Amino acid sequence: MIRQTNRCESRQDFRAGNETSARRKVLTTFATEFGDFRFLLVALLLALSNFAHADWPQFRGNNSDGLGTGAPAVEFGPGNNELWKTALPPGHSSPCISGKRIFLTSYDKDVPSVAVVCLDRGTGKTLWEREITVTELEEGHPSFNPASSSPCCDDKRVVAYFGSLGLVCFDFEGRQLWEKKFPLAASFGGNATSPMISGENVILYRGTYVDHFLLCLDKDTGREKWRVPQKEKFTGEMACTACPIVAGNKLICHTARSVQAFDIDTGALIWVAKCATTATSTPILADNQVIVAAWNKLGEPDLRPPFPSFDELIAKQDQDGDELIGKREFPTLWIFHRPEGAEAAMNGAPVSWKHANRNGDARIDREEWTKTIDELDQFRAGYETHGLIAIPLDSKGFIGADQVRTLITDGIPEVPSPVFDGTYVYMVKNGGLLTCLDVASGETVYRTRTRGTGTHYASPLIADGRLYTCSGNGRISVLQLGESPRILAVNDMEDGVFATPAIIDGVIYVRTHSAMYAFAETSE
Repeated sequence: MIRQTNRCESRQDFRAGNETSARRKVLTTFATEFGDFRFLLVALLLALSNFAHADWPQFRGNNSDGLGTGAPAVEFGPGNNELWKTALPPGHSSPCISGKRIFLTSYDKDVPSVAVVCLDRGTGKTLWEREITVTELEEGHPSFNPASSSPCCDDKRVVAYFGSLGLVCFDFEGRQLWEKKFPLAASFGGNATSPMISGENVILYRGTYVDHFLLCLDKDTGREKWRVPQKEKFTGEMACTACPIVAGNKLICHTARSVQAFDIDTGALIWVAKCATTATSTPILADNQVIVAAWNKLGEPDLRPPFPSFDELIAKQDQDGDELIGKREFPTLWIFHRPEGAEAAMNGAPVSWKHANRNGDARIDREEWTKTIDELDQFRAGYETHGLIAIPLDSKGFIGADQVRTLITDGIPEVPSPVFDGTYVYMVKNGGLLTCLDVASGETVYRTRTRGTGTHYASPLIADGRLYTCSGNGRISVLQLGESPRILAVNDMEDGVFATPAIIDGVIYVRTHSAMYAFAETSE
């Protein structure tokens, strides 16, 4: 029991970001149990492991878990606890970091081109920028841009994905090592998926109208090791932007209308769980479970504003008293609508006048409106309820609905990925609505507001017992972890923030729409 407790405590320390303390506990445990020789061997291996991996290797850090290290500043912003600021060309990608280097992507619509940018981690100085001319830039949702996918890195190379190009790999001096071209991505939202490096592999999940697959390449050469075509039909409602994660030999991927696990060496399917999802957010691991925010546009009542009856429509909109609704009297009514994200472009799908005015004359009567409502209700009924789901990691084959736990069915974020502190899962959606759940019991611990308003694209992070959430308009809220929510600070970046920050060794790196910042507690 003593051995098991010590090792669990060490894992929890790693998860909380107390890496130095955790390493010390691991070494102490091994020294006590196995003697000095094995102690020295483990010490050497752990020391070497510091140099074998990147500090923040991909979207949301190690295995995309969103767990930072050190004690970052609580209060910060332009001019406040600011270490440096570097102006950047356009891009929404999150940073990846290895040693003294920070990697980002950008694009230039006039050339047109995409680029990988390398900054000095200590000063923010641009070390190099590699621009690649493309025939055509990928298009998507107005909130998307062609540099929305986050790069990934290890201790020797950086790999970036662009829907306008494909995958490209550079060494740390900016020399191109290899390139894997794909056809121009075509999708409604824009293919803002991010690659990852795992061992000797580069993994990419790509879902577009053009192609839909999970891919594994050799990270040294770009040679294709395996490719798994996805049979699920790609539609305009699919995002397919989730970053894969790894659990042992399993590669976990949030895919179109499902979550799947594959053997990372061969690409063989291990298990699949069907769910009502657009595959937008990245999964996380919680104990022996895979936690996924499965979202679809009509998945909960909050996304389905009620339609008025014809009598209600007449009472509110009939200005000329003719008991009919003319085009100028027809209000904006939503088939689907994201609440509290009104500043985001294309925030929902309105009922069209043409669809409601079924006979094509100048007025809508009771019969037309009744038929319209019946059709729209049937359309909505075709969508399943979504939710935050928990899937047993050690499953096999097809996972039935009775084997999947649904923790909650409302307040589900469309884009931000959840984060796990070892006990509780936190998720934040538009309007800064934060939900905290106990994974073991499945109970909602609390729901509160972060004071971040509007649309949320960036995913929350945890460091030093605190939760960091970012709203699209650039407000970064800091809350204390635990059963009782307490807002410690709300920091205004004075610019939009769609990219998820990185937190390493007590420094928080924030990309806004126009610049990259580094913040840390500074002495007066």
